Parts: sequence; structure tokens; C-alpha cells
Amino acid sequence: MKRIILNLWIVSATLFALSNEEIAKKSYEITKGFGSSSSNMKMILINANGQKTTRQMSSKILEGVDGDKSLMEFLTPADVKGTRMLTHEHIDRDDDQWMYLPALKRVKRIAGRNKSGSFMGSEFSYEDTSNVNWKKYNYNKDVEEVDLDGVKCYKSSRTPHDKNSGYTKQVVWVAKDNFLLKRVDYYDRKRELLKTAIFSEWKNIDGIYLTGKIEMKNYQNSKQTILQWSNQKIKLNLSEKDFSKRKLKR
Repeated sequence: MKRIILNLWIVSATLFALSNEEIAKKSYEITKGFGSSSSNMKMILINANGQKTTRQMSSKILEGVDGDKSLMEFLTPADVKGTRMLTHEHIDRDDDQWMYLPALKRVKRIAGRNKSGSFMGSEFSYEDTSNVNWKKYNYNKDVEEVDLDGVKCYKSSRTPHDKNSGYTKQVVWVAKDNFLLKRVDYYDRKRELLKTAIFSEWKNIDGIYLTGKIEMKNYQNSKQTILQWSNQKIKLNLSEKDFSKRKLKR
């Protein structure tokens, strides 16, 4: 059924010009419907000299009407093992985020004003790990049709609703044929290009698309972070209790 709906969207897109907001909604909706999911993750940190540090993680996500809930845990290396981040996403207000720091054996709340800070020393911010819902942005009316590495894409821009966002603008590329997100350019509070995220290795599991790889390149410090997903499973028997603050200290 989801594949039929996607095909209808593609046909309609060829007949009628889509708005930036409609493109964003379609791109978001083809990734939804998994109920709950789990996966293994690899985080590769690359410094300005090209030296790499690899971390292993696990992730769980629970879909929700008013926003998803997610729990990430660092498994290796030893200096970050046991660190966990819990996110409760909200559409109409700041997301709630907490970090469990095993060395201190305490839970730290991530304040809204700190969401633009680096997530565990990576080029992803706390904001990047949660602001995925299309309803969290204002959209520019202009939409271009461009080629990106041989793929025909819609190119447009958006601005976050969040007053604490570290970004004044995001420029987004979405593939025309399947509405998969391909690239996002992030502009900082000085309206200068800060970094670029490249999305690839998308996986189709039962008609639902899941991200396989994100490469985040920071132009201002010449560092990179790569996130890779594996062993992705959907429609699991997870519930609200699996995403409570108590789980951070388990």
C-alpha cells in the first residue's frame, strides 16, 4: 500500500508543481510507519589531520503522534561506554533530552540553549539528533530542480522554528523520483555555511525507508563525522516504558 501511495505522489509531482512544504512532508512520511525500531550504529570521528576514532552504539526509536522517542547508547570504546542519550521529541515546543554520564553516575538534562552544542565531540549537534519532523520548520516558497551527483533533485530552503536553533537556514536536496533526502547544508547564526550532511545507503524495509549512512562535514574546523547503521529492525514490541528516564540509569 505504501508503495502505491508513493507512486501516486510521483505521478502527481509530474503533473502539478509541488511546494517546498509538500516535498518536505512527502520526504518525511516515506520514513514513517515503522512503529518502533532498533539498530546498531557506528560513529567515525575524523579530525582535521584525517585521523579516525571509531565508536560503536545502539539505538532504539518509538514512533509517536506528537513526536518520536529515541534512546542511544555508546558501547565502545571504554571512555564513552555506558553513556546514553534519551530524546523525547515535541512538535510544538523544545524537545526533551537527557544524557546519562556513567563516570558521574548521574543524568544531565540538555537545556534548549545548549542544543547547538556538539554531541559527544562529533560534528552532529544535539539538535541534529532530534529535529527531523517536517513540521518543525518554516519553508521558503522557491523550489529549484537541479542535478546532484547525477540525481535529479528538488532544492529548497527552510528555517527552524526553534529560537534556540544553531541554524539560521538549511538548504535541502530531495530526490525527485522517490523523495529521499540527499543533502542538507547548514548555515550558522552568522548566516555562514557551517557544514553539510550527505545522506546515502537508504534501506527499504517493508516499504519504509531507513537512513543507512550520514556523512557530516564541518567547513569551519575541517572535521568530519560519519554515522552508519546496520542490523536495522522495525515493528518491534517496544513501548513508552522503554524510553523513560529510569532506563538511563539501568
